[in-house]
Amino acid sequence: MITININGRDVQVQEGTTILQAAKKLDINIPTLCYSPDLPAWASCGICIVRLAGTAKMLRACCTVATDGMKIITHDPAITKARRTVLELILSNHPDDCLRCQRNNNCELQKLAAEFGIRTNRLDKILKEQPIDDSYEEIVLDRNKCINCGRCVEACQIMQNVWALEYTGRGDKTIIGPVSGVDMAHSPCIRCGQCASHCPVGAITTHNPLEKLWEKLADDSVTTAVQIAPSVRAGLGEEFKLPAGTLTTQKIYTALRMLGFKYVFDTNFGADLTIMEEATEFVERLTKGGTLPMFTSCCPGWVDYAEKNYHDMLPHLSTAKSPQQMQGAITKTYWAQQVGLKAEQIFSVSVMPCTAKAYESRRNDDMKSSGVPDVDFVLTTRELAVMIRQAGIDFANLEESTADNPLGPYTGAGTIFGATGGVMEAAVRTAYNFVTGKNLGNINLTPVRGLEAVKSAELDIDGKKVRVAVVHQMGNVDAVVQQVREAAVAGKEPPYHFIEVMACRGGCVAGGGQPYGVTDVIRSKRADALYRDDTDSVIRCSHENPEIKKLYDNYLGKPCGEKSHHLLHTHYTPKNLYN
Repeated sequence: MITININGRDVQVQEGTTILQAAKKLDINIPTLCYSPDLPAWASCGICIVRLAGTAKMLRACCTVATDGMKIITHDPAITKARRTVLELILSNHPDDCLRCQRNNNCELQKLAAEFGIRTNRLDKILKEQPIDDSYEEIVLDRNKCINCGRCVEACQIMQNVWALEYTGRGDKTIIGPVSGVDMAHSPCIRCGQCASHCPVGAITTHNPLEKLWEKLADDSVTTAVQIAPSVRAGLGEEFKLPAGTLTTQKIYTALRMLGFKYVFDTNFGADLTIMEEATEFVERLTKGGTLPMFTSCCPGWVDYAEKNYHDMLPHLSTAKSPQQMQGAITKTYWAQQVGLKAEQIFSVSVMPCTAKAYESRRNDDMKSSGVPDVDFVLTTRELAVMIRQAGIDFANLEESTADNPLGPYTGAGTIFGATGGVMEAAVRTAYNFVTGKNLGNINLTPVRGLEAVKSAELDIDGKKVRVAVVHQMGNVDAVVQQVREAAVAGKEPPYHFIEVMACRGGCVAGGGQPYGVTDVIRSKRADALYRDDTDSVIRCSHENPEIKKLYDNYLGKPCGEKSHHLLHTHYTPKNLYN
């Protein structure tokens, strides 16, 4: 531990702590724009400058490591003037169309400009005048709003190892965009949305024509059915000033009905269904000599990444569709028959924490199980919040309600899908039962929980030692894949039998469509909420969901059978990295 003095107050911090981190321990706010706790500090914007007491020397608080006995001044007239000038320089290259910007009222630059009282333009306006890249339907890049903070580049390259974004040009000609000057659709982008989640302004956003959905909701000839993903219930409340980790499941059901949806289902039911198919597939591979290890396939960012980067690993991916797509397929077949509707009469909507889910809904023809899209429209958590505000709904004070049968009831296993490790834990609970005919004595697979990059566990399933691994954040996947490859080349048994992969850090709780401003603390709180939902559930194993049992008894037959294979499974195609 070392002691430093900030604004006349001593604080003890661990050696290696930055000035910015030390100031936070004293509840002193040093403004930042390029800094993100997820990323290495690189001092791009310069707004976090502080002064070494007794000197005129300015230091950048985000990347300067505190030393024992250091005395720091974080605010004085000279520092304030310098920070204001930095903001004015940034604003001189930034459009003033805040009213039409998706980040209006949720923009870090706008917030700082208000805090510093910047009301006039002292400097000449020089805009970049770059074309908007909307070649992807999910991700929109507007370089004119870019402040060159670099957070998107660092998230894409360091966190995700995707390398779809880079810096081009020098000095004031520097712009950020896809590699080699191509558009987003021809880059290695996997649509994970972490660039948009980490952008402090409106330079990278998601795009969705909400007007189309409002029209469908107002059309009495259309039957609208909506599903909500596991992690949405743990994140949406933050958009309405509720504490991070507040479960709002029943309030969301009520809000969706108030918006005009005729039927409200829950993707957790689809998660339980996914486990039935995926666990069956894993057990068959394990006991009958199939391709191992088996990778999970419910994350569309991971699937896209594998199709572009790991062609040799595609046979290892589970063929099971994601919960979103299974839910959509069952909605337009099994449920449609029950209520006497044709598939084309149903407008199927999903609310997802993920920007890649819209792409997944049209990834290939497997996503048209009934001849029409299983899912017609995908909303992110943030976009649902926009609709709720548009409708004048007081979300925080809504009464609670329940989802509609038969595609609403879910188990605890279904709800933990939203946290890293949750899919593996849910699958193990059911796979163990399928092999042994009984449930695990302790169904909590705690070694695969938490934010460690790669988590693993070993369990005994009927005398066989089964090794499982969980990896989240795309940049951590390559090391695990290399382990699998090296074992195969050496003719050895694979290091793991079953591997869960999630593209985003923390899993879906921190997906690209979740509320902005996520940190590891918030990730953990959202995940804890899902684990509480699991613990509080009367039924905690997917194979014990009564409605899932009825679905197989009355319609599907058996997991991985002929009918379920047609409706609930998919295939993968190798792709060129640059499309």
